Amino acid sequence: MKRSRNETLQYLYKLCGQYEEQGFQAKGSNMPLKDYAQFAVMKFMLYLIGNDKNISDYEVRLISDCHKIPFTKEYIAKFLEEKPVSADEIFTILNRILAVFTEADIQNEAKYGSTSFLLLEFLDELGLEFITSENIQNDDRTTRALGVLMQRLRAFRSAYLRNWMKMHHDRINPFSLPEENRPEQRMERPAKIPEQKENAAPEQKEPEETEISLEELLQNLNELTGLASVKEELNSLINLLKVHKIRAERNMPQTSVSLHMVFSGNPGTGKTTVARMLGKIYKAVGVLEKGHLVEVDRSGLVSGYVGQTAMKTRKVIEDALGGVLFIDEAYALTANTGGNDFGTEAVNTLLKAMEDHRDNLIVIVAGYTDLMQEFLDSNPGLRSRFNKQIVFDNYTPEELMNIFNGMCSKAFFRLTEQASACALAFFEERVNKNLPGFANGRDVRNYFEKALTNQANRLAGMVSVTDEDLMTITEEDVKSIELF
Repeated sequence: MKRSRNETLQYLYKLCGQYEEQGFQAKGSNMPLKDYAQFAVMKFMLYLIGNDKNISDYEVRLISDCHKIPFTKEYIAKFLEEKPVSADEIFTILNRILAVFTEADIQNEAKYGSTSFLLLEFLDELGLEFITSENIQNDDRTTRALGVLMQRLRAFRSAYLRNWMKMHHDRINPFSLPEENRPEQRMERPAKIPEQKENAAPEQKEPEETEISLEELLQNLNELTGLASVKEELNSLINLLKVHKIRAERNMPQTSVSLHMVFSGNPGTGKTTVARMLGKIYKAVGVLEKGHLVEVDRSGLVSGYVGQTAMKTRKVIEDALGGVLFIDEAYALTANTGGNDFGTEAVNTLLKAMEDHRDNLIVIVAGYTDLMQEFLDSNPGLRSRFNKQIVFDNYTPEELMNIFNGMCSKAFFRLTEQASACALAFFEERVNKNLPGFANGRDVRNYFEKALTNQANRLAGMVSVTDEDLMTITEEDVKSIELF
């Protein structure tokens, strides 16, 4: 059974007492750990109150209930006037207590479960309770502030764990703990498989996709390399959807939210990856029934004969119902408006379907930024339906290097210092030249594959190959790589 808000809060304070006995302390503070945690939660609540410039009775009752102190509107207003809580200040305060919980999880091998994850989950739910307080219409400013703050905290925790694993690679990996010690893994253990009767054919069942919690999906999104502005936009939108769901459960008035989107940017900037994640997130939030992704381009929608394009497009839309229809290089549909081109027919069929299935279909169109603007201007109905545009910027050389390091780590390869420096120099040159063929993450994938080919050729000439040789990429493997 899930704990109530105050039960969770008291449990977190109890953990603080246990962690303090183990020698943990918030960095830069001489306060007892439990007192610092209480201080952090109070500051967090004051930060949210101060964002909307409106102190409601519910917010006063909420902060009073959590801290067992009879606050008044006047006291809170005066406090915020004299000592307003900034975004950077609350992040610093919260990440100190989050660092303690994360380090304690590692040192205790998650003996109490992932308490750092529990802390983030509690803050997120407490923040949403503030946003939906009483019957007040949602304040986008507070929603956005909460989304950005939680994104920064999750990124801090992820970076902390990654850095720890790099420094302690010979010790236990925090993510390799048994499932029962990982509350992030909210999957039930599979039931015991019944024995088959003799000569009986086994029952054939479709494999079911493992359900992943919303918190894990959001964490996966926020752990993507780069894409800071994309994450900020999407976290705010997801928070808005959470609030809408809570308001619906409480029979409050609803405002319509258009979820069709334009993803614009150069190739290899993660547009398809993010679209696939969004489908699963929307399912977890309750917006979509299935959350799957159907990816097509012009060839998947347009036929060469009269009447067949509409049929072909409707079939694709039918397959995408309950999920996300992702149309890559969507501008190709309207690039040629000649008499024998049926791209316009596909667009008109799509627009009608978006209206007919507005509660069970999300369409994301993607492509180069300038060309996508031309696409939106090609039909009066497009810009009104795709009113949310998200720009995917090119990766920096450092971000490309992070992606490359991630590919190496995932495949159990390590780079020598010389190879790492050589790879970074390559990505710096690649970004600075900004050639027409530059493809961001796809370039990294091609670079990685060429490095493995070069390594294989190098090892083939060796008389004796050790495990260390098989896992190491040297400067020789990367220095001669060229991409076009």
